[in-house]
Amino acid sequence: MSDWQAGMKQIVEPAVEQSATIRELLVERGAITSTGALVRRNFEGNIIVLFADEAGFGAGGANAVQSLKAEGFEVTTHIIPTHPLPKASVELAETFRPLLSRPGTIPVAHGSGVINDLVKYAAFFEGLPYLSIATAASMDGYASAGAPLVKDGFKITIPTSAPRAILADLDIIASAPRAMTSWGYGDLAGKVPAGGDWILADALGVEPLDELAWPLVQDHLRNWLANPAALARGDFSAVARLFAGLSVVGLAMEFHGSSRPASGADHQIAHLWEMEGLQFDGQNISHGACVAVGCMTTLAMYDWLIEQDLGKLDPAGIVASAPTLEDKYASIEAAFADPQIVARAKVETKAKHLSSGALEKRLEGLVSLWPALQSRLKSHMMRAPEMADLLRAAGAPVDASDIGLSPEHLRQTFLASRFIRSRYTLPDLLEETGLLERAVEAVIVPRMFAAE
Repeated sequence: MSDWQAGMKQIVEPAVEQSATIRELLVERGAITSTGALVRRNFEGNIIVLFADEAGFGAGGANAVQSLKAEGFEVTTHIIPTHPLPKASVELAETFRPLLSRPGTIPVAHGSGVINDLVKYAAFFEGLPYLSIATAASMDGYASAGAPLVKDGFKITIPTSAPRAILADLDIIASAPRAMTSWGYGDLAGKVPAGGDWILADALGVEPLDELAWPLVQDHLRNWLANPAALARGDFSAVARLFAGLSVVGLAMEFHGSSRPASGADHQIAHLWEMEGLQFDGQNISHGACVAVGCMTTLAMYDWLIEQDLGKLDPAGIVASAPTLEDKYASIEAAFADPQIVARAKVETKAKHLSSGALEKRLEGLVSLWPALQSRLKSHMMRAPEMADLLRAAGAPVDASDIGLSPEHLRQTFLASRFIRSRYTLPDLLEETGLLERAVEAVIVPRMFAAE
């Protein structure tokens, strides 16, 4: 049994058995020819609507349709253009819903991130279970129970349901463009700083670690991230291991009931760029590429934080000069031009804003627990230079300049990232301790992660 098969047997399959929604996860070579049989044993109905974009359909779509028809299903395809890259938005997802109105319809998402999220949303709001056919190891959302979509200009994760079944033909996934595999690696790498953010939230009494979801991701993360050079070569086992890791992360999100196991400050940074419609060389920057750079930025901030002595903080003095909620509202208005984004950011920020008394109490607790928290972060976190080497070996972006961004753009993004989620992450701790501007000025410099 190969290492990836052992990982599937020991980690992924037991996790699937605990899912409230997913009945089957079929991951094997040549699995696309089993599409019809998988649908027949897991779904009721006889009408298939298969959604894909042009590139995704080219990765085995015809074989999936052939298998479905051979099993006796009536099949309709809905294929959207690849150029320009489709945007993961509620507006686009809503156009899918009328195609699912016939009784007995089974939605099938054939593709990667955007298609999966669009179909997940449409199927959920039509009250239908759906099949996800993964065509690349490019993101962690295949098995998740949320659809991260842009709504009214603001990217949010909309609660939905995980797919009833997932099919992954490893021959197709291993043949996906290398860039897509690097995006998946970047998305998985983001779980390292996301873990640090959850450690902070747990230590400060904001959000405790989940006894199921935390070890499911964090105990295996370094193994999933091992040997990125093999991914860049298209090594079959390495790609399979990456897909297994991404699948488990999606399951952890389902178990926890939110994206906390997978998403922290790194994703908040990425979401801002996705909301901007960030482009480089005429193409929208992928989610995974944005997360890779967000991951590196956040890890560099953690490297800086770990070297500070927060045991010497003066809670009373910090509170006396801490920004008020109105101060934060003013910063939000300065950071965002879109009034809908401003309004939503104010709601998210208000949800985690502390009164002066509560902030002083939190800071006093931080002072006393800092030696233990500092030690825990040191032992758990991967340092930024190590992650930079791994991302480069996988072919993923590392520095903001790799996706066409200036240090000032990155600086503005990091400062604004704390406003778009009520989730407690590193930028919140830096702000609450009065260290935010100091950290940003120390860390974000031109070409932060130059290759040696």
